Amino acid sequence: MGDLSKHFSKQEFACPCGCGFDTPARGLIIRLELIREILSSPVVITSGCRCASYNKKIGGAPNSAHTRGCAADIHTPDSEFRWKFLQLAFILFKRVGIGKDFIHVDTDNLLPQEVAWTYGGR
Repeated sequence: MGDLSKHFSKQEFACPCGCGFDTPARGLIIRLELIREILSSPVVITSGCRCASYNKKIGGAPNSAHTRGCAADIHTPDSEFRWKFLQLAFILFKRVGIGKDFIHVDTDNLLPQEVAWTYGGR
C-alpha cells in the first residue's frame, strides 16, 4: 500500500538526488492508479519527480514536466505490457512519449496537448 494511492508511494516518485521533491500531481496519480487497477499488473515508475538541477544533470528537457511533478516514465518489460499500457495511456493522457523500454506520460497543461512522440535510440 502506498502513501499516494493504493499502489503508489512518494518513494517511487522521489527525485533521485535526494532533494526531497517527492510529491507528484494528483491527476497523474489518479490516472496511473486507474491503469494499474485495470491491468492488474505492477506499473513501475523509472522516473517521476525531478528537481531542476537533477533534470539538467541527466540531460532532461529544459521545460520537462518532471520538474513540476506532472510526469512519470513507466518501465515496459515486454511488448504485451507496452501495448496494453499504451491503449489506456492514449485514453487517459494528452501527452505520451514512447521509448525503447519505457513510456512517458504527463498531465502538464503548460506544454502542448494531444501530442505523442518517440525517443530516438532510447
